[in-house]
Amino acid sequence: MGGVNNTGAVKAVIMDENAISRAIARISYEILERNKGSESLCIVAIMSGGSNIAERIAAKINELESVDIPVGALDITSYRDDEKHIPDCDKTSVSFDVTGKRIILVDDVIFTGRSARAAIDALMKRGRPECIQLAVLVDRGHREIPIRPDYVGKNLPTSRDESVKVLINAENESDRVVILE
Repeated sequence: MGGVNNTGAVKAVIMDENAISRAIARISYEILERNKGSESLCIVAIMSGGSNIAERIAAKINELESVDIPVGALDITSYRDDEKHIPDCDKTSVSFDVTGKRIILVDDVIFTGRSARAAIDALMKRGRPECIQLAVLVDRGHREIPIRPDYVGKNLPTSRDESVKVLINAENESDRVVILE
């Protein structure tokens, strides 16, 4: 979740439910425009932050094109270079062949780029897509790896010390993006 700790108080609400819905709609339109429709598109979420966003993008594309886009989710834990992982605990759920497909990789927040790099490695282990495009709800900058998203809901310049959290389907609360203290 882009360098998030779960202990801080909310410093600022950056996006409310309506802003998130508009951003997802805009990303969905941009995906369809850039790819000239939905043919060969598949959506793969980076677990777990990208899962709800990926589902919403797929639903919006279905609303616009009347087509069901395959949606999967990648557990990138074993592909990360900055965290230890537990062997044989892969929770990946990609039930389709990625070879020759136009993959839209989805995450909630891009920060250093390390999660996106790990996700690309995980995808390439499953086949050779025609292309991989990256969609994020929030781009907060501070890249350590030269990765740039193709679709961005909101650019949010932050300090390295701030934490950004995307709260979608949070218990008893409306969807929002916040900066934590």
